[in-house]
Amino acid sequence: MAVHKLVLDDAFDEVLYTLIAIHCTLEDYRLAYLLNKNLGIALARKESDLDYNEGNVSHSIYDWEDEKQLITWSLVSNICKTETIQKIDYKSLFDTQEKITKTYYLLPEYKTVNYFLKIESEFSFSKEKHILNDVLKIPQIVTAYSIDSSQLKSKENLIFS
Repeated sequence: MAVHKLVLDDAFDEVLYTLIAIHCTLEDYRLAYLLNKNLGIALARKESDLDYNEGNVSHSIYDWEDEKQLITWSLVSNICKTETIQKIDYKSLFDTQEKITKTYYLLPEYKTVNYFLKIESEFSFSKEKHILNDVLKIPQIVTAYSIDSSQLKSKENLIFS
């Protein structure tokens, strides 16, 4: 009896994407508006944020699917700050509660980055450079640069679906 072997090397290729780190002090909706205006895209806020840590941490996300060019654009915040109230056992007449602010990061290895722009598609390097130059033309953005996704330790956090 003949033995048949199926080779599925090409069937499960990793989805290729470009990741751009953005440093700015803008609110997420304002940055999405400026990116839409300067890049000619239509980012819109998703109905639900990215939830991590059993719903205690949420990162805002905007996305747009360009059906003509088969490109998915996603803008996601890297920083999430949560406030919790902790009771303190002081033996005094005054306040026994203390607010504690904890900061969580989507990609902990890039703690200084405010937002990530993820573009899912195969681009030539010139196209990626063109997009990066258009992002850098926005005066409110301090700096932006491409990140090599193969070097990321927490790349599973970039799966948005």
